[in-house]
Amino acid sequence: MLRRLILLLLCSGALFGQKYTGPQPEKPDLVYLVHADNLVATEAGEAKEEKRKDDVVAVVAGATSSAATPLASPIFLIRADKINPDSLEIYKLESKNGQREVVLSHKKKPIAKPVICSVTKVGDDLYKLEVNQELPNGEYSITPRESNLVFCFRVY
Repeated sequence: MLRRLILLLLCSGALFGQKYTGPQPEKPDLVYLVHADNLVATEAGEAKEEKRKDDVVAVVAGATSSAATPLASPIFLIRADKINPDSLEIYKLESKNGQREVVLSHKKKPIAKPVICSVTKVGDDLYKLEVNQELPNGEYSITPRESNLVFCFRVY
């Protein structure tokens, strides 16, 4: 019985001790798309909040993102320094009039709902963000909660 317990502890220690061995992000606090053995930096920027009649809209310049993936369930990496990875949320954006936007609230009631995703620590300061559903083609933004910082990408 003691032998089995020791073997179980050794095996579980090996599983929990595994570190991420793939490509490493070059810059901290920048979200990267994982494409096999390559990392593609998302388009970092800042969203501007606009008030339109009864709506509050977050707007990102440009009609489309330069960072793109064919994957409907993309995986991301971030080397966290100042950003809390657990605060990251993904939102679908609409392209309108040469810019991307999402309606945050209508008549002071929240509208935008984040895409379901999970965050896993895979190294000392390295985190993996996985989308838990298939994303339809379109524009998206990863943003820390309560922040105007955005990391944009598109699914094609």
